[in-house]
Amino acid sequence: MASVPAPGPVDLHASQKVQEFVRKHYGESGAALLGIDAARVAVLLAGVASQAKEAVEELGLERFLESLKLEELVLARACMAGNNTAWEIFLTRYRSTLYDTAYKIAKEESAARALADSLYADLYGVNDKGQQRPSKLLYYQGRGSLQGWLRAVMTQEYVKQYRRTQRETSLEAAVEEGRQFEAAQQDVTVFDPRLEAATLAELAAADPDERFLLAAYYLDRRTLADIAKLLRVHESTVSRKLDRAAAALGKRIRKRLMQAGMSSRQAEEAIQEVDVRDLRLPVAETLRQGTSTAAFYKEKSGDEG
Repeated sequence: MASVPAPGPVDLHASQKVQEFVRKHYGESGAALLGIDAARVAVLLAGVASQAKEAVEELGLERFLESLKLEELVLARACMAGNNTAWEIFLTRYRSTLYDTAYKIAKEESAARALADSLYADLYGVNDKGQQRPSKLLYYQGRGSLQGWLRAVMTQEYVKQYRRTQRETSLEAAVEEGRQFEAAQQDVTVFDPRLEAATLAELAAADPDERFLLAAYYLDRRTLADIAKLLRVHESTVSRKLDRAAAALGKRIRKRLMQAGMSSRQAEEAIQEVDVRDLRLPVAETLRQGTSTAAFYKEKSGDEG
């Protein structure tokens, strides 16, 4: 999973707005029950806002804060901090639902329990050797429901486990042991078809330069320096263009989802909860189609491996 960006410089005016928001909504945040004071809630929200600059610019800080699932965000961060009361609430609220979700994904009791236990370990911040590590709850930003985020994380974990098992197990062994990996992977498709359609349409509609930058950086894992050298521009220019391309693509997908009948919040949740690489789309083929620098991929293919 991608690293969480560090908060930007503090804006005193924005900080005052966050504090004012917390004063109005502290009671409904559930923070008092967890022993968390208003100042800590304000720090949490300021951090989340600093990591969502595009949304804050688009909605305004106050509307952005109002769009967050405040109580669920506070609960998740309290769990991450090891708050026992928060974990009791979390388990009461989500445990049975997550096991049901795991069973729907894995289709078998022991596999479902292993999947759910694996997710809980990630949430607690413990690896398979019992060693401490950052909790995945750090990546929940309150932009959609916590339950929806947990479902997406569990689905992605199952796909990751499937891919790892597929690499380690030969097809012949899988058949002999009665494993139906392909069928299981097909069952994982829980994404709204409107998201897949909107994403594919906007990837195809992007101009060739945008598609090249996105493919080179996100698919081929080229460095900014590598791309800058090819295009004969400075690294900072590539960085700015890449940021603009990714942001513009996200906005266009969101707009198309709303045109397809989603509310603004539903569209935002759909985008936040899904990794585009887990969608069943020809992402690589679409991004590279018709790019003027297609020869770059052939030229560089011999460098890898």
